[in-house]
Amino acid sequence: MDPLKALADAERKPYWLDSPARPEPRPRLFGHTTADLVVVGGGFSGLWTALMAKERDPSQDVVLLEGRRIGWAASGRNGGFCMATLTHGLANGLERWPDELDRLERMGVENLDEIEATLRRHDIDCSFERTGELNVATEQWQLDALYEHLDLIEELGLDYVPLDRERLRAEIDSPTYLGGLWNRSGCAMLDPARLAWGLREACVRLGVRVHERSPVRSLDDDGTTITLRTPHGSVTGRRVALGTGVFPPLLRRLKHFVVPVYDYALMTEPLSDAQLGEIGWRNRQGVGDAANQFHYYRLTDDNRILWGGYDAVYYNGGLVKPEYEQRDETFVKLAQHFYDTFPQLSDVRFSHRWGGVIDTCSRFSAFYGQAHGGRLAYAVGYTGMGVGATRFGANVMLDLLAGERTERTELRMVREKPMPFPPEPVRSGVIQFTRWSIAKADEQQGRRNLWLRTLDRMGLGFDS
Repeated sequence: MDPLKALADAERKPYWLDSPARPEPRPRLFGHTTADLVVVGGGFSGLWTALMAKERDPSQDVVLLEGRRIGWAASGRNGGFCMATLTHGLANGLERWPDELDRLERMGVENLDEIEATLRRHDIDCSFERTGELNVATEQWQLDALYEHLDLIEELGLDYVPLDRERLRAEIDSPTYLGGLWNRSGCAMLDPARLAWGLREACVRLGVRVHERSPVRSLDDDGTTITLRTPHGSVTGRRVALGTGVFPPLLRRLKHFVVPVYDYALMTEPLSDAQLGEIGWRNRQGVGDAANQFHYYRLTDDNRILWGGYDAVYYNGGLVKPEYEQRDETFVKLAQHFYDTFPQLSDVRFSHRWGGVIDTCSRFSAFYGQAHGGRLAYAVGYTGMGVGATRFGANVMLDLLAGERTERTELRMVREKPMPFPPEPVRSGVIQFTRWSIAKADEQQGRRNLWLRTLDRMGLGFDS
């Protein structure tokens, strides 16, 4: 089908948020109040922090402030891949923290196990399916890269299964596949909006005071407590946890380390049994291809296919604007790539198209820290794999605010900061040239030019 025709009736809104299950907003903050802990941000980072703060100490008074609606930004726009990795994949972790990799992988699996247990404990229905993820290669250089660390995977005891072309196509039938790896237990598929709404309700049941449509405009520290001001109220807390992602930070130093990158996705109409039978996919794994500019895709519980990725767009100046959430050039490109991958589904149309902004840092995984004499903690920079890792980051923030030395806070990954980005306009030039170089690498069998090799030597290692 012609991509333009296939997209003609697609709603310009995130599929997950376009749901009758979306709850009514919690009340705005009016007047002044106090709290033991104030959490800023109603995405996964803030929700996990508020929930676990109450689970650690039910007597603690916790307030959560969200500027718009719970889960409306990255948490409600992503692919719904809840991954065990804390380091944006094994290769990134090996490059940056090889001496900690065994602990990081173990802690990541434990974190995913605990997410699954939390969903059961709080009866959160978000279509959680621990089906794993297929990493697929469509060119030989990608397959070589996937198989490069098989000995290490075995040494770490990770549940990966190599698949040749025939075995992979028996799982999902695409003529583009050459082979891949099935990470069988390190990833779950879920509905991210329903996860956010379920975490909100769990927080409320435990006594968290949740205020939506209450953006924090300023932060004042009197040396003992911190006061956060919203348009209609304020709250003074002994401790503050920032989970605001890429949005303008209340802590000025963070703007040097995080840039906004826009990611885009399509959702198909539901597949019939016959259409699904054409491609198989009986085990319902998530899928990511192994190119530098990669696609990610998965089945929903009503057998739609979410198809996203490839273009990661930085708009010069690092601006965050609603109009950037729609990019027809990318939607047409994604639709064509979908039909190239699954020619059997040439009659399938798309129901939704949308974009969202990701908080990206130069090391491709979250970093952590404190300010205001230890009264404020932050976790930021997840770079698109935050559905699971935000829970780990929330635990780090709570450890830091409590002044506790834990296995988490002793990690070099937690103690170190990424390299900052240069100021504008140099920042835009560097990022755009890097994006061009990455695209060229994919066109040239993965061969990285001098610029990318230089970044690799600096420990930046951009690959998407």
